Amino acid sequence: MSSMTIPETKGPMILLAGNSHPELGQLVANKLDIKLADVSIYHKPNRETIVEIKESIRGKDIYILQTGTKDVNNDVMELLICAYACKTSSARNIIGVIPYLPYSKQSKMRKRGSIVCKLLATMISEAGFSHIITMDLHQKEIQGFFHVPVDNLRASPFLVDYIQESVPDYRNAVIVARNPNSVKRATSYSERLRLGIAVIHGEERIPESEEDDGRNSPPTVVTMEGKGNPTGLEILPIIKPKEKPPLNVVGDVGGRIAIIVDDMIDDVESFVKVAEILKDRGAYKVFVMATHGILSSDAPSLIEDSCIDEVVVTNTVPHEVQKMQCHKIKTVDISSLLAEAIRRIHYGESMSYLFRNIGMDD
Repeated sequence: MSSMTIPETKGPMILLAGNSHPELGQLVANKLDIKLADVSIYHKPNRETIVEIKESIRGKDIYILQTGTKDVNNDVMELLICAYACKTSSARNIIGVIPYLPYSKQSKMRKRGSIVCKLLATMISEAGFSHIITMDLHQKEIQGFFHVPVDNLRASPFLVDYIQESVPDYRNAVIVARNPNSVKRATSYSERLRLGIAVIHGEERIPESEEDDGRNSPPTVVTMEGKGNPTGLEILPIIKPKEKPPLNVVGDVGGRIAIIVDDMIDDVESFVKVAEILKDRGAYKVFVMATHGILSSDAPSLIEDSCIDEVVVTNTVPHEVQKMQCHKIKTVDISSLLAEAIRRIHYGESMSYLFRNIGMDD
């Protein structure tokens, strides 16, 4: 008898939403025309996390939607426990949908710290995930931390559409890079909108905890006068500290709308300082565009009292409470992008369509 290969039938799609952003989970489910899975995630009195999946997921493809919020450590543990619960329940594939990856800012060595994002990526990979969908990683190289495929989606098309449709007289705008590290992102926006670009250059005070690790350059050596070099080691050159001018604007913003673009807005003090400088240089409106609106601490009140006219973020991170405290915060819905990514992965279609006309610098 001749053997024949039976094509593998695609099982049903199961979308499971954690406690971090249930509203986004419901929006994605509505776009996919499915119901959210029946799952209970709660904490015991001793703060341990309990996950109970109340329907059979054997042999099915599970999509777990969980993002990073202010309660970041609980979000991480919920994500890992949900994945492991699906793995031990014999799910066929477990795909993590993590719009904002927690700890993504800790992707470089700081003093005697650690690269926490690498640790988190290893934990996620070992928990049972076979694929990760995320959005606008703080550093694109973070994809290399994972042991599973990662699709790093971009929110810039949604923000570009918002500028074209909701910013009056946007043709008179200029895209602003908040620091030299953001120039590539700002250039990408300016090229698609056919606008000019300006760069904020100079020294802004960096917290000691965020300074680059000293091993990026040779340490200074103190010599012992009159005793020569008793250790017998070669004296290393002394590196002088960097000196930068005060914050300044490179480019013309006079009489224009200044649009600051970045991947996230968390601590808003630096954005407020930049906005003040732009207003001093003649900009008559200042917008801030970012993918992830974390808006920690007293960010809403600082924005409300600042000269920033509008802050536009996507709904990768819940910020409804902050919006009630500050009328300047606007939201762009990206649930359709996540839903399309899930659909394409589930049916084995190419993901390249979602990255069309998007450069590497976004």
